[in-house]
Amino acid sequence: MSNLFSFGLGVGTQNSKGEWLEVFFPQPALNPSAEVTAAITEALAYSGGNQAIDLDASKLDALATALDAAGAAEQATIARSLKDSERPLVAAVLAEDAAPSSVPEGYLKLHLISHRLVKPHGVVLDGLFGTLPNVAWTNQGAVDLAELPERQLQARLKGELLDVDCVDKFPKMTNYVVPAGVRIAHTARVRLGAYIGEGTTIMHEGFVNFNAGTEGPGMIEGRISAGVFVGKGSDLGGGCSTMGTLSGGGNIVISVGDECLLGANAGIGIPLGDRCTVEAGLYITAGTKVIVLDDTGAEVEKIKARDLAGKSDLLFRRNSITGAIECKTNKSAIALNEELHANN
Repeated sequence: MSNLFSFGLGVGTQNSKGEWLEVFFPQPALNPSAEVTAAITEALAYSGGNQAIDLDASKLDALATALDAAGAAEQATIARSLKDSERPLVAAVLAEDAAPSSVPEGYLKLHLISHRLVKPHGVVLDGLFGTLPNVAWTNQGAVDLAELPERQLQARLKGELLDVDCVDKFPKMTNYVVPAGVRIAHTARVRLGAYIGEGTTIMHEGFVNFNAGTEGPGMIEGRISAGVFVGKGSDLGGGCSTMGTLSGGGNIVISVGDECLLGANAGIGIPLGDRCTVEAGLYITAGTKVIVLDDTGAEVEKIKARDLAGKSDLLFRRNSITGAIECKTNKSAIALNEELHANN
């Protein structure tokens, strides 16, 4: 049997029907060794393919012993610690990087991204929306929406309040993993499956969707939509937006290069190269007509913004007199304040 693509031991929540609502993987593994693959295969009677295997004490004992013998001491320690769990346990075993077909598989892949083991677009997430259930995220954990009214009533009868923070398919990332060297002012605005690179600061109005994120360092005060990745040293100003593939971007992968600046309330529907600036309040879509200027300010040509996709050292601005959108060479790079971005 070839080596596994990924593996994780998880503890999660099920509804009254035994259906998974969410899973926490404390230490997901990417491309485990042949020895670890053999240990998992033997201890869990794993027969191949992508599987979510329910765990009990006997399986965990066998797995911990096998993992120790395979030199995977940290995974063995996790297996032993799970034995005392009062919650449902699962091993997600992925032979290949295929579309997730179960909640544990989907959550394992989201963990891989947020643990910085893979970058956005680094794993197949096709069909994830249909795989994950819509859940009420409460102060008592994940609750099945069909069971929420009864849970609310029971809480009230005990003199308690079941506080529903949100209703969504994706939980906030920081309830599952807090990457090293970051600052997140409003944790509810970063979903599990976000990749937050070291040195990133996300202010209160910043938002990062799943399968999106930052290389770091950088300052995020705007919206990073699903599928968008922001390069190192870039600054997304307050209220700015990036068009993701889930919000009208089609199949175009939107990205922001290194040392870019999106001004406050600006937006992009094209990928930017390095050292690009978009003026505050200016939203550029792929079909936006742009006047290209030379170094003297003279018009060179009129093109659609998509023809400038991925090019570096560009400044996009709106002519305050004519209203025309112009593009010229960006003569300045964005230098982030080192003291402001000291996250350690």
